[in-house]
Amino acid sequence: MTDAITAAEFTADGGTRHWRVQGDSAVARFTTGSFATGLRLITRIGALAESANHHPDVDLRYGTVTVRTSSHDIGGLSRRDLALAREISAAARELSIEADQGEL
Repeated sequence: MTDAITAAEFTADGGTRHWRVQGDSAVARFTTGSFATGLRLITRIGALAESANHHPDVDLRYGTVTVRTSSHDIGGLSRRDLALAREISAAARELSIEADQGEL
């Protein structure tokens, strides 16, 4: 049984409302306001990714962190991506980091 999901299934989840599906990945950008805050978020993302054994691409800039997740073994989105996206969004909220709702 595969854990593949469609883009519609991913975006229908309430915990991923600010994530955007692009091709075979889901992407979110978080506005951190500073490099140090971005590092705190990346530290949390790293711990979540290691715990799930599912590793997203992460891009740290001065005021933003962009996260891209996909499941290379199935060539698209999976329930693992959905779960990790939910956890990353929750971690950002706990750190009072807003998701950027603009174009990615």
